[in-house]
Amino acid sequence: MILQQAQEGDPEAKAKIVEMYKPLLIKHAIVEGVFDEDLYQELNRVLLYCIKKFRFIG
Repeated sequence: MILQQAQEGDPEAKAKIVEMYKPLLIKHAIVEGVFDEDLYQELNRVLLYCIKKFRFIG
């Protein structure tokens, strides 16, 4: 599973997840019609943090 690979530190898996969510990150980095690069980078950082902290239940 790609999420598990990303949690184990696989840079390609992390890049794939970031790429999957890129449109959503861009959408939320647009403030009042203007793209905010700093916000976009912060959203990427938070996404990578969430990948790291995600726990599988089952």
